[in-house]
Amino acid sequence: MSAYKWVPYNCSPHVPPNAVVAGHDCDGSEIYIGKSRFKNDELPCKIIPKRRQAYVAFNSQEHEVKNCEIMVESKLSWQHCDGIRIPPTAVPGGRTATGETLYIGRAHHSGSLSVGKVHPSHRCLYIPFGGKEVPVKSFEILVAN
Repeated sequence: MSAYKWVPYNCSPHVPPNAVVAGHDCDGSEIYIGKSRFKNDELPCKIIPKRRQAYVAFNSQEHEVKNCEIMVESKLSWQHCDGIRIPPTAVPGGRTATGETLYIGRAHHSGSLSVGKVHPSHRCLYIPFGGKEVPVKSFEILVAN
């Protein structure tokens, strides 16, 4: 049995049971883990059901998306990551157009605990925040237990 699965999500204020809360926005709204197709990539995204919004980080900007999937789990945890060594049980959250696997990470930024994409070849986490794609060098990465 997998530690998680992806289910379709339409940016409603109602989330499926066991949806994975990754953090909170600066206004206290819960942030959930999602993934979405954007351009030619499949990217991890942050979902904010209270505001009926989901965002991806791409090309130095934050982009709102409408079609996404939300993660539901049974056995996951967060582990500190420096971006250099990706744990073997890290949870994939997408793939670039060139085939590089992207992982799910989170970090504190401007009063929020926000989710984004871990880009191994860049050795960092990118979070969509305030209209920008924000790089973070020290973060947590989602792992299967």
